[in-house]
Amino acid sequence: MPDAAVPRDDEGSRAAVVRDAAEEASALSHPAVEPDSTAAYGDHPDQVIDFYAPRGPATSTPAPLVVVLHGGAWRAPHDRRHVTPFAGFLARRGFAVANVEYRRGGAAPAQGGPASAAGRWPDTFDDVAAALDALPRLAREALPLADLRRAVAVGHSAGGHLALWAAARHLLPADAPWYTERPAPLRGVVALAPVADLGLAGKLDVCSGAAIQLLGGPDRFEERRPYADPALLLPTGIATTLVQGRDDIVVPQAVAESYADAAAKAGEVVGLTLLEGVGHFPLIDPAADACAVVAEEIAQLAW
Repeated sequence: MPDAAVPRDDEGSRAAVVRDAAEEASALSHPAVEPDSTAAYGDHPDQVIDFYAPRGPATSTPAPLVVVLHGGAWRAPHDRRHVTPFAGFLARRGFAVANVEYRRGGAAPAQGGPASAAGRWPDTFDDVAAALDALPRLAREALPLADLRRAVAVGHSAGGHLALWAAARHLLPADAPWYTERPAPLRGVVALAPVADLGLAGKLDVCSGAAIQLLGGPDRFEERRPYADPALLLPTGIATTLVQGRDDIVVPQAVAESYADAAAKAGEVVGLTLLEGVGHFPLIDPAADACAVVAEEIAQLAW
């Protein structure tokens, strides 16, 4: 999973690293939850969406659709499987769920690089745009009771970046291949510990330079930011909430705060829920109290 932005080597920092590792282990300890169906939105093996029908007593009535975009620093080793317990948790809460896969970075150079390069330009963005465009048709076929008028995009970490970006495609430069004339048909966005400001994430070396790698490296970073950085694509006009653990050492709180500040300067109010004693992974861990908070935030926008 993403590399922690390890603070200075003191007792408190070591404790934070130990806590982060324990939280990650807990989040990844749950058995994968198999979807009810899977549909392709393209020809590549990663261009698929898993669908989960809502569980519980009210499964005969229309349910809000939650579109999940997983994290993992846009890197190939981290696919949608690690958030299937989270998808299952949301289905048990009465949501219809679409868990989106997308192409991520391949193997890094043999020497001198991180375990895996982050992202594939433009493939990662191509896929998220294509998945969201195909989703209404695919969801109607796979989840007849999904209420597409109450769709909420939810992304964790790198997936939080992608959720915010998907909601801002109508603000992209007109020459962007992903530009849309109208806002995305979303009731809202809930971004969990999102890499919401690529500029700040690059400066902070979040996930070992993942934000810079995502855009093709330092030589292309500033050129491509207007096409990829949610902090530059505001105001979206779509209700947005960020949920952030105060003790997150993977994607620091400052990144979410920077996005919220940019939104305010653009005349848009973005909710920012800060959770005490919470790091990066409890937000998607069905066993953690923070995950229940996330479900409530989604419900606030969906219902």
